[in-house]
Amino acid sequence: MLRTFFILFVLIHGLIHLMGFVKAFQLAPIQQLTKEISRPAGALWLVTALLFVVSVGFIVLKKDWWLVGLAAVALSQILIFTVWQDARFGTMANAVVLVGVLIGWMQWHFERGYQADVRIGLERTNALPVDTILAADLAPLPEPVQRYLRYAGVLNKPKIRGMRVVIEGGLREKGKEWMPFRSEQYNFFDVPTRLFFLKATMKGLPVHGYHAFKDGHATMLIKLLSVFPVARAEGPNMNQAETVTYFNDLCLLAPAALLDPKIQWEPIDSLSTRAIFTNQGIPIRAILFFNEKGQLINFRSDDRYALAEKKQLPFWTPMQDYKNFNGYNIGSYGEARWEYPEGQFAYGTFNLKEVTYW
Repeated sequence: MLRTFFILFVLIHGLIHLMGFVKAFQLAPIQQLTKEISRPAGALWLVTALLFVVSVGFIVLKKDWWLVGLAAVALSQILIFTVWQDARFGTMANAVVLVGVLIGWMQWHFERGYQADVRIGLERTNALPVDTILAADLAPLPEPVQRYLRYAGVLNKPKIRGMRVVIEGGLREKGKEWMPFRSEQYNFFDVPTRLFFLKATMKGLPVHGYHAFKDGHATMLIKLLSVFPVARAEGPNMNQAETVTYFNDLCLLAPAALLDPKIQWEPIDSLSTRAIFTNQGIPIRAILFFNEKGQLINFRSDDRYALAEKKQLPFWTPMQDYKNFNGYNIGSYGEARWEYPEGQFAYGTFNLKEVTYW
């Protein structure tokens, strides 16, 4: 609602600038502007209006708009000074738009840290050699894992070095409403890295968050309007939690990356197996559950900390609706659940929109 109001406000404010253009070119009588406006000045009024309209288009498309918006506000204010007596109240409108511009700049600046980390990972992994996954590579794995990798379609394809994933879904805490979100993440598999940038809406206000897992260290920062921190986490518990999350990503989204010497496999039965993943001295354990088709349908780990609860809880991620993404069969819908004494609670829903591998 607030976003819609702001879009309409910027659009109306921008269109009002057409009055200066109309008066300068004498296209219609404009009683509100008593001072004469030259044609060159009138052209600037038109340009200002167009800058505001372009800003609105960028906002609607959820693109970075702050630079265009700043140019529109600056030019608008200069023109207002030339007809101050008639247009001085436009200054207040420009002040409102300027607040939006500053928030847009903060969002851009916050996301730049994530993008810089992504560039480093891409430059590193793109330079790595690429090997092909052969049937012999699967032989040491437990039978259900072999069946899963065959079903996923990894044979005779490259061992992947990284992936980019786009997800839409919802997040919530116990007793609170769902918060819709869209996220982009990059995972790099040579040096276990997970970079997760989230854009969400909470009570009509934009919320951005960055989870970074690098070199065994994890940090999380969530900001309201990309200005006000509302959640922050780091430390040993966070490191362990994100180690589980990283391994969960490997299992559910990147089966071609499961041929990793950091994973120790322990067979259980024909439809489940236990895995121990160790990174930077942090070992985590998980059980993977499969169906007869070879699909991975659930993942459980007791080593993930529920940061809100300040304790470890059983962590489940059921997966379903398998689809083909760039040649690999993986689940397109999943949930993240905590298991409380009274039962499981789904705190996240995830709809897979895009996956690319390299």
